Amino acid sequence: MRHHTSEVGFIVKGRRQRRRRWLIVTSLLIVLLFILCCAMLLLGNTIYPVEVIIRSLMGEEIAGANFAVNTIRLPRMVTGLFAGFAFGVAGYIFQTMLRNPLANPNILGITSGSSVAAVFCITVLHSSNTVVSIAAIIGGLITVTVMYLLSRSQSFSIGRLIIIGIGMQAMLDAVISYLIIKSSQQDIAGALRWLSGSLNGSKMSDVIPLIIITAILTPIIIAFGKQLSMLELGDQMAMSLGVSIDKTRVILIVSSVFLISIATATTGPIAFVSFLAGPIANRLVAASAQNILPAGLVGANLVLLADLVGQFAFEYRFPVGVITGLLGAPYLIYLLIRMNQKGEL
Repeated sequence: MRHHTSEVGFIVKGRRQRRRRWLIVTSLLIVLLFILCCAMLLLGNTIYPVEVIIRSLMGEEIAGANFAVNTIRLPRMVTGLFAGFAFGVAGYIFQTMLRNPLANPNILGITSGSSVAAVFCITVLHSSNTVVSIAAIIGGLITVTVMYLLSRSQSFSIGRLIIIGIGMQAMLDAVISYLIIKSSQQDIAGALRWLSGSLNGSKMSDVIPLIIITAILTPIIIAFGKQLSMLELGDQMAMSLGVSIDKTRVILIVSSVFLISIATATTGPIAFVSFLAGPIANRLVAASAQNILPAGLVGANLVLLADLVGQFAFEYRFPVGVITGLLGAPYLIYLLIRMNQKGEL
């Protein structure tokens, strides 16, 4: 009896420690995000005092500052924040649910599916930003639906889904290249700027759909955190614990695809954010299906930090996607080497 009591006490103590670590790390990520948001508003060709920034945000007319702060810097900051958060959450869900660090929207081809639809609207239909956003969501949903159907035989296979996703990405990237080759010079410039993943030219009107969808879907995804942790144990164990596997999987996948698609439509495919956010969050907090919020915060921090580096760290300014690509590519190579050594490839 005494031994059983000590075991229970040890488990409760462990839970408290994990909960405390989660709160500390999440709080620090929020503080860092606030600092980066302030830096996005303060830094530029002209560095305005904090007082001027606040007065401008409050609507006071200040010559020069109003345009720089409210028209350029604020939309750029808000877009990077919500896009990074959406990329981080969506990537984390796929990696956790499919129990594979390679299973993220970039590598599975979902981002490419959204990109094909968006590039087609930009280069062929010359559509408005609203139509591009809707098309990107539809493209992402169609891509993941095709992948899911092809990966089902008598049962759902994670390995089969990943292989099909990699093949889909290669095919869709070829379609994107074809669309660009056949486009006019004017359309090519816009498409390439979008494909690089950039916060340049961000507008508050364009980011509103991203804010709304992120605000609606994030609580839904967090509410399914417990079921997500059970899915990690395998389908058989999850079913024995009372989880409706197909329902949970569909809700999480559709929600994540909406997030990744609307973020991609808003900023273009910012490379590797969805790939890096989950592993970083798990390393900071310790692996848990309750790391959805930390993963989103890591994604937002990555995008804002990479954008600041791209703007001010070099002689020439680089899109945020170039900087995140430089960060993510070495990690992908390291991960592939490690998985190969463990015999997981």
